[in-house]
Amino acid sequence: MRRYRAELRCSIYSNLNDNNYEVETQQIIKLWSILAKHYINKSPDNLFFELYNEPPHMNPQIWHDAAYNIVAAIRRIDRQRTLLVGASNYNSIYELSRSVRLADDNIIYTFHFYEPFLFTHQGAAWVGDQESTTGVEFPYNGEHYPKLNPKAKNTPGESNYNEYRIDGNERSIKDKLLIVKNWGTRYDVPILCGEYGVYNKYADLDSRCRYIKAVRQTLKALNIPGILWDYNTSFSIFNGSPSLKNLPDCMKSAIGYTAK
Repeated sequence: MRRYRAELRCSIYSNLNDNNYEVETQQIIKLWSILAKHYINKSPDNLFFELYNEPPHMNPQIWHDAAYNIVAAIRRIDRQRTLLVGASNYNSIYELSRSVRLADDNIIYTFHFYEPFLFTHQGAAWVGDQESTTGVEFPYNGEHYPKLNPKAKNTPGESNYNEYRIDGNERSIKDKLLIVKNWGTRYDVPILCGEYGVYNKYADLDSRCRYIKAVRQTLKALNIPGILWDYNTSFSIFNGSPSLKNLPDCMKSAIGYTAK
């Protein structure tokens, strides 16, 4: 299998959905055609192209067909560039596991991992009422488990809340990551965890450290490269501005940092 290394990756985002996919796919192809020509002399070992950052919740087959057409358009210009392709529903592990690989041998299949979502996105206003329950620890702690926020009732957050007793542990993380690991093995293709992390406004530091350590170590054990999201904003691993003095000891352990 090819050894991959990149210094940079280039990705795009648009308003693609089930209703506008024909027009929007052509717009995406036009943009990638411009980018592919612009970067044609940039070493393929130093720059990868990510087709689309988090394809939205849409018909998986529509996204698969769109991805096929985008890849074909890029390949008419650049046959050497490594491409990164994720599944619909925001690079879902589940949608990826149900998909079929594309007919191209230079693609890394990427996914974003924020399971269990009840913990990693607790209090995230942009997600809506389903994530209104806060004070959730990792791993699950029955003695300190908060009550369900009434706003989350009759939303997916209520189901996630009820299932957290089962999902809120390292074993569940491994079971879920094995879903994509097994898919990659079945198709003999490389996979990449393009994002994992914890929204840091409401999750306590020790829980965040335990979660990040559990995901990082599981990815490593499964030989899946992983990238933390993010560096210095709402998912930051620092207490304050990015610097070693603001990196908590438990987070140093979580990310495997050792002083040189």
